[in-house]
Amino acid sequence: MENFKKEKKLDRRTKYTKDIIKKSLLKMVKKKPFEKITVTEICKMCEINRGTFYIHYCDLYDVLDDLLDEMFQETSSIFSHLDLINNKESKQCTYPLCKMIQENPKYSDLLLNDSLSNYIIDKMISLQKDEYISNLISLYKLSYTQAEAILIFQINGCLAINKHMYKNNEKWCEIQNTIDNFIKCGLKNYCELN
Repeated sequence: MENFKKEKKLDRRTKYTKDIIKKSLLKMVKKKPFEKITVTEICKMCEINRGTFYIHYCDLYDVLDDLLDEMFQETSSIFSHLDLINNKESKQCTYPLCKMIQENPKYSDLLLNDSLSNYIIDKMISLQKDEYISNLISLYKLSYTQAEAILIFQINGCLAINKHMYKNNEKWCEIQNTIDNFIKCGLKNYCELN
């Protein structure tokens, strides 16, 4: 029983420490480019020593990956739009990630940070690439190369439009239907032509 209490307490401490490290990184990303942030700065902000940091994370990219994994878990599915493309009645956003970027300021600065764009796009693609491409191939009879190109185009486009709208203080919901219809019609028309 004593060991269980110690483990539970340790788990809470670990969770707390990791949370303050992630929150500190999010605060720092608002102030400066990711590549200019140091572990020392994060440790000062968290009021922990470097040893404590390295118990929980290998480096700042490890913290970033943890943040991105957390964010992707909070988004129903980055690519859940595949089921919605053929459903004209659906009012659900075909890109829940786009909506989340606009509505959740916790991650907006991270996702819209120019110095992290390529890293985040690569991470997003790697997470569900195989399933997404398999579904596109199955639904639209595309080759692997074509499906991969559409995935890369859509992810880059999603982040680009969000950056534009966020910087200009525009609301995602106002453009959501236009983007959704563009994607749906583009895939539908492609299928009809081939």
